[in-house]
Amino acid sequence: MTQIAVLTPDPSDPSYAGQWPGVLERLQAALALEGITVEPMPWTDHIEDGSRLAAFPLVLPLIVWGYHRDHARWVQACATWEAAGVRMLNPPSVLRWNSDKSYLRRLAERGVAMPQTQWVEGVTQANVDAAFDRFGTETVVVKPRVSGGAWQTLRLSRGEQMLGAPDGAAMIQPYLPSIETEGEISLLIFGGQLSHVVNKRPVNGDFRIQVQYGGQYVALPEPPEWAWDLAQQTLAAIDEDLLYARIDMARGPNGGWLLMEAELIEPDFYLGSAPEGGRRFAQAVKARLAQAAA
Repeated sequence: MTQIAVLTPDPSDPSYAGQWPGVLERLQAALALEGITVEPMPWTDHIEDGSRLAAFPLVLPLIVWGYHRDHARWVQACATWEAAGVRMLNPPSVLRWNSDKSYLRRLAERGVAMPQTQWVEGVTQANVDAAFDRFGTETVVVKPRVSGGAWQTLRLSRGEQMLGAPDGAAMIQPYLPSIETEGEISLLIFGGQLSHVVNKRPVNGDFRIQVQYGGQYVALPEPPEWAWDLAQQTLAAIDEDLLYARIDMARGPNGGWLLMEAELIEPDFYLGSAPEGGRRFAQAVKARLAQAAA
């Protein structure tokens, strides 16, 4: 048996205490299929010293939930792990840049289709009001650049006053009505190969597809037409050494797929919907372990 580490939330953060242990159990069960055991370790215990993590043949940062609320220390931790030579996948350098959604701007510049976006250093009512005309829409979504689980994310209608603006740098996008009618789809990719596809829909009247807001998830037998093409284009534009990726997308006004997010840090892999309980993920991990040992 080979033991690896999986990073988990700060034990003092109660926000996800009812959710992350279940995700950890699914990961442990999947990895056990390939003879891999897991030692869970809070990421906040290794911000200044990566030596304990460096002792593992592989570290997976798959449940570092809450890092977006402690972003300065997250960036520090990524630098610590990189300097210590921690064998982490995805790599600490990727974990650092993927924690700020400004990476979407770079992907758009490389030709990846995504919603129109206004990037602002601080959200004001004036720039929200201007966005309606800029985008030619009656509804916009405001998101912090550093966020997770729809944290501080707002949906606003024209003429509506913004209450509780997101902290710091943010992005404003036209709202995609397809989120309510068709939902968002996620393509789960392990070792560069497509594993499974999940459709995620919000409850009636909401726009947030996360489980904590009642989001409903259904496995699809294969990606909808052209969705895999966008996922492959996204990965090619990223051009990094990735063990895993979750590519989230939704349909735009013209019916084409638009990238919503490339989640490369701590995605829920929806292993309950994965073939053989996530064995493809375990096989991808085992292959990387063998590669490192060669």
